[in-house]
Amino acid sequence: MRTVLRVLAAPGISPRIEAEGGIAARQTGPETVHLIGTAAVPLGGDHLELSVEVLPGARLFVRSVAAMIALPARGTPDSTARWRLTVGAGAELDLDTEPTIVAGGARHRTVTELRLAPDAAVRVRERVRIGRAGEDSGHWTGDLIADIDGAESVPLLRHRLELGSGSGTDDALSAPRTLESVLRYPDDRPAETVGLTAARLPLAAGGSLFTEVGIVRPGRTETSRTAVAARG
Repeated sequence: MRTVLRVLAAPGISPRIEAEGGIAARQTGPETVHLIGTAAVPLGGDHLELSVEVLPGARLFVRSVAAMIALPARGTPDSTARWRLTVGAGAELDLDTEPTIVAGGARHRTVTELRLAPDAAVRVRERVRIGRAGEDSGHWTGDLIADIDGAESVPLLRHRLELGSGSGTDDALSAPRTLESVLRYPDDRPAETVGLTAARLPLAAGGSLFTEVGIVRPGRTETSRTAVAARG
């Protein structure tokens, strides 16, 4: 299945929403939109195209009502989701959806492309978990690509992570199975780390990237969640 969702936010009016396939959206506040699943997506073979544009001077908060579960299909375990985010001059976007859960046997890839004006404000939070209860064999790949559009385009971030079965961090005894990632712009806080699993690092062109990974064990998830994680 191919799913397409487009959200356009402009100052002073309700967001415009266009959707087809397995995800819809509803306006739940003057500047807030919630994503709603209308079918079991993504299944193996599915492709999700999610576009959010915030015009100059507008503000938009994007949330979701439930976690998204990537499931394998009989013909293929692979599915993809591509986010295209555009934030204009003086605009603000806060994207914070519920986690993506990659079920056992599924392989899911997320690509997030962000283009923002130099004076825009952005927070993009992503959470991923490998496996449902008793599962440990899913695989996730995430790409985060961000550019600042001014007189010339300036690269802000090129980032890729993998989790789960077959990834570079996969280990039979102890391997990351959860991820939280938060991109903020602007943000001038200094670098801060907690142990080997959580860090907030400043970006050369401005802003910061916070990442935290956790190890899932039966009945609990182990992370180094402290004040740095809470502040993201």
